[in-house]
Amino acid sequence: MFANIPTVTKNLLIINVLAFLATMVLQTVGIDLNRIGGLYFFLASDFHLFQFVTYQFLHGGFTHLFFNMFALWMFGCVIEREWGAKKFLIYYIACGIFAGVCQELVQFVSYYFSVASQVPGASVVDVYRSLADNAVYLNHSLTIGASGAVYAILLAFGMTFPNERIFIFPIPIPIKAKWFVAIYAVFELFSATFSYGDGVAHMAHIGGMLSGYLLIRYWRKHSNGGFTLNGGRQFFGRWSNDRTKKTTWRNNFTTTSGFSEQTRTDGTSNDDMAYNARKKERQEEIDRILDKIRISGYDSLSKDEKRRLFEASRDR
Repeated sequence: MFANIPTVTKNLLIINVLAFLATMVLQTVGIDLNRIGGLYFFLASDFHLFQFVTYQFLHGGFTHLFFNMFALWMFGCVIEREWGAKKFLIYYIACGIFAGVCQELVQFVSYYFSVASQVPGASVVDVYRSLADNAVYLNHSLTIGASGAVYAILLAFGMTFPNERIFIFPIPIPIKAKWFVAIYAVFELFSATFSYGDGVAHMAHIGGMLSGYLLIRYWRKHSNGGFTLNGGRQFFGRWSNDRTKKTTWRNNFTTTSGFSEQTRTDGTSNDDMAYNARKKERQEEIDRILDKIRISGYDSLSKDEKRRLFEASRDR
């Protein structure tokens, strides 16, 4: 089962689990990995830019880790197979970073209103200077977890497969993915408004979903982004099929020898160089199609690409 998980999703799961285990082990020798890689407020003395990435791979407990990784496995596999590894990784990391930025901005606004309530007429600059003067005190605030990026994946699933029906506990009937995502978004907005101080970075969750929405909209408006809905409709059904198809096609076309053994049957005489050039061009086209299968799956091929692959296999 683990072998069928796409490359990026699999590695993200491994990194998160290893980071969690490393955190527990290092704690026994007095090293707190969360305090090193977690995301501090940008005016805190312990803040570093790299924390916008590292905070995404750290968790505060097993339950925190489990639910994030479960959602990453459940929905990340589908989205990675639909988009391809490169786009999925860019989406995951970028949305995680934006989620952290969103959390930072919300923290600053919170500090501003806190100071303004005590010092009437305080400007944004005054608050900034006041916070900068208390950089050490600001180290008490720390954000960790993959939730921002995971919520972005939930949003991607809802936008890519809006009418897929899924179960959500404790609702006893399946609901469409678009309503599933909408319920989560409303819940997070409600929690961010009325559950402030509960220790959960709700605005990071919302920031992840917002950045995911903007990025998907951008890709949809630019054809080079490659955002399509080809394949993956039955979101868990094709996982093993993709692997079988890719292996079959790769076995048939991994070398050019199959094409070099073709013989001319039309009785005409062609220049050997021209003939070899056509064979090379044809093989390069087949290799490109096979690479596309490897990255995005067989169902990502266009009808014309499937036809050319079929004809090449038949000719062989």
